[in-house]
Amino acid sequence: MIYTLPAGNRFIVAVAMDQLATRVAVVDLLNNYVAGPKTLELPLLHNDKALDILVKHINTFITESGVDRHAIIGMGIGTPGFVNHKEGINYSYLGLGETNLRGYLQEHIGLPVWVDNDSSLIALAELRFGIGRSKQNVMVVNLGWGIGLGMILNGTIFRGHNGYAGEFSHIPITENGELCTCGKRGCLETEASLLIVAEKAIAEIKHGRVSSLQNVPQDDPILMGDAVMAAAGRGDQFAIELLSDMGFKIGKAIAILIHLIDPEMIVLSGRGARVGKIFMAPIQHALNKYCIPRLSANTEFRVSQLGFESELIGAAALVMENFGKSYSETSGSVKTLNATDQAVI
Repeated sequence: MIYTLPAGNRFIVAVAMDQLATRVAVVDLLNNYVAGPKTLELPLLHNDKALDILVKHINTFITESGVDRHAIIGMGIGTPGFVNHKEGINYSYLGLGETNLRGYLQEHIGLPVWVDNDSSLIALAELRFGIGRSKQNVMVVNLGWGIGLGMILNGTIFRGHNGYAGEFSHIPITENGELCTCGKRGCLETEASLLIVAEKAIAEIKHGRVSSLQNVPQDDPILMGDAVMAAAGRGDQFAIELLSDMGFKIGKAIAILIHLIDPEMIVLSGRGARVGKIFMAPIQHALNKYCIPRLSANTEFRVSQLGFESELIGAAALVMENFGKSYSETSGSVKTLNATDQAVI
């Protein structure tokens, strides 16, 4: 019933963040874009100014959209890192530590705000509007600058005891390797993310590797990452090799998931879904090598139809899931909207 409210009367601000960029859009209640999405390059790691830049960008975007703020029912925002969705705290990025990020954004943007992990929102989008509809046990792999996981168990988003279930990117797949942002070595994210693929492409091209990627600026990982995927789609051998290596390592980690969860479906989603078909063969190769056949035989693999839009869709869905509730900025408790607030719906 919530999703059948008149689409043209109320709107949602949806914010999708990753480690390097942020997208903002205003959507109606049917997930149609009213404004945007607009992309802002915003690196989060070691960036003390990221939160101030984010707030300014969102406020400017809302003003320029021409949408009346009184017609906006709330803002949903997905962020990478360790996120306590109940308290609205991001322990990894944006510089607030254990301070309530949700309350901070509500105060500086003037809207009800709900915060969640980016991969959980991608899974929510698949559960409500994508391949995960009517499914009970689905693992949604977020292929982006990092590697995330949203878990659908028994038809609902599963978060674990402390709320941090799904830290797929920190599964150790090698004894030695690059130092991860978590402080450990050998994490999947340091071996098989789009950011690592972009960095490998830049390094090998500088050492003389022949590829159509030679014409791509060598100082922009976002541009290079997108260019690798585009080149692979055109059949560039080097780009396909890079993505195939990434897919095999992700498949090794997926084998662990299958042994633990025995899901009915695994969905490849996020930014990398655009080249999802290229990942299928190396993932299957890894499963053949590392997974017990009886366990993996009946697990279906699909590429998301929502793709790169899934986090924005999930951010809007997060607001709808909490529609009719407002969070206290001071205590983090939940209260029902008063009669005046309800009357405007």
